[in-house]
Amino acid sequence: MSFAQRTHACGELRATHAGNQVILNGWAHRVRDLGGVCFVDLRDRTGIAQVVIDPVAHPTYGEIRSECSLSVVGTVRERSPETKNPNMTTGDIEIVVDQFSVLGPAKPLPFPVSDEEQMSNVNEELRVKHRYLDLRRPSMYRRLALRAAAVGKLRRYLDDRGFIEVETPIFTKSTPEGARDYLVPYRLDPGKFYALPQSPQQYKQLLMVAGIERYYQIAKCFRDEAQRSDRQPEFTQLDLEMSFVTQEDILSLIEGMTVSVINDLIEEFDLPKDKIEGFKRLTFDESMHLYGCDKPDLRFGLPLFDLTDAVKESAFGVFRSTAEAGGSIRGVRYPGGGHLSRKEVGQLEDFCKEFGAKGMASFSIGDELGAEAGSQADGTYVSTHGLHVRGSIVKFFPPHEMEAILDAAQAERGDLLCIVADVYAAANNVLYRLRHEIGRRTGLADKRKLAFCFVVDFPLVEWNPEANRWDSTHHPFTSPKTEDLQYIESDPGRIRADCYDVVCNGTEWASGSIRIHRPDIQERCFRLLGIDEETIKARFGHIIEAFEYGAPPHGGIAPGIDRMIMFLTDDENIREVIAFPKVGQGYDPMMDAPSAIDPMQWAEMGLRLSQ
Repeated sequence: MSFAQRTHACGELRATHAGNQVILNGWAHRVRDLGGVCFVDLRDRTGIAQVVIDPVAHPTYGEIRSECSLSVVGTVRERSPETKNPNMTTGDIEIVVDQFSVLGPAKPLPFPVSDEEQMSNVNEELRVKHRYLDLRRPSMYRRLALRAAAVGKLRRYLDDRGFIEVETPIFTKSTPEGARDYLVPYRLDPGKFYALPQSPQQYKQLLMVAGIERYYQIAKCFRDEAQRSDRQPEFTQLDLEMSFVTQEDILSLIEGMTVSVINDLIEEFDLPKDKIEGFKRLTFDESMHLYGCDKPDLRFGLPLFDLTDAVKESAFGVFRSTAEAGGSIRGVRYPGGGHLSRKEVGQLEDFCKEFGAKGMASFSIGDELGAEAGSQADGTYVSTHGLHVRGSIVKFFPPHEMEAILDAAQAERGDLLCIVADVYAAANNVLYRLRHEIGRRTGLADKRKLAFCFVVDFPLVEWNPEANRWDSTHHPFTSPKTEDLQYIESDPGRIRADCYDVVCNGTEWASGSIRIHRPDIQERCFRLLGIDEETIKARFGHIIEAFEYGAPPHGGIAPGIDRMIMFLTDDENIREVIAFPKVGQGYDPMMDAPSAIDPMQWAEMGLRLSQ
């Protein structure tokens, strides 16, 4: 079709263009018919410009509807001082229309593209069903532009350091990597299947055997697992691998890359984030002890405290019996929580019970005057520092135990001490969630901050009591620490892995490890996981054989692209940063996929549906 093509983009016009005739192409973002004049906010990818149409000169102006595509020919004029809009980059000008044409009419919209505030009330499945409209919103375009810039910067950073980008296959072999595979039937030999890769794990290791030495790709990965706000069945990661390196080499590279790329993005897109400097480092054991999990939110303090030794002989039976059974009495400080009502403290107790706690004990800390230090009454205690401790279980603890509790908790005026008694892992599971909730409620989890850290020295394996076997904590190709290899047959739970995670604001962002490159060690690790010789040969024979041809020591890491953008945009839902996402249970309402196939396709694949 023939139409007047743009001379300028909507978002680039300024007062200096006044008097110029221009041609703009875009969409009718907002239409305001005031009777004697019609204003149209014309939008393209660069921004919005106000267009003025005289209804008398252009009687067909009523054809212009929200989100129709337009070509406009007109003259730029500077707005009068009282009508200028300081909230628009083009707010000093408007375009007086000489002629226009509707290039693509638009029927009534399923939701208001021009109103960002109303979009929060629009059903998400409806948005995804009409994603081509949802993506027209400037905020969604900005997310995609930010993502594209991030990928470009990551590529340039690695290209400058001798990496080459290599694409690996999407059709591959089913191997155990922690989640269910998506399977693709092989038509030429019914009963056989390809698997979509959960990660390019084996391919990148084989590239190291091939002498590539420094590889990366922006990789699509597929995992058939339960959906949640930060997961999709298909996702994108930066996958990289290096030869002849130690763990420290990889950590140094990923830290430098992250600081460089994210700080550039914060500046380029004027994001409301503080620039980052470096990564704190924690061992797995330290992270579990201090924060109750292996993905701590370090935007704020509030480390967990342990009271087990202080109260193991307590008159409070729950604490004493838990300690005697080998459990832990651990807690977290809630700054300002000492002023919560009994009802509000009860809500915290219910929160803990949701995650498996049998209950939550608590002490409120105040500083009222008029009581002697060390004095104790039913339900209250006055510390040597003048802290007034209140709580229904205070009476069970003599002064020396109360002082030990306050010291361990580093209690301050106004605090609420929240305490859980259970086995170590169960107490941690509750308290790390409670700590995050406290950070959210108090505002200590500052949205301007991006607090990155490394968590290192994970256990190589963990015991699976249901299957009565050892499972990989990371994946079966992760290298044990050299000094711990001696325990692989005798005491597997003692083995640490050359494995590391990058965590940001309480979310795992990247995971990696030094890989096993010797076939004898790889076979020992497979046997530890209960994989028999026949299965090793069938599933992993190719990589075992490859390791017999001079495989170099190597390792890598895989940061998530989707989650990286979520950190920068403060989105809690990963679907907001993916162009065409899936909704619940992996469904695509726009394409209506997955969908049924016809009988001929079943027959071609040699399959039939079991009733």
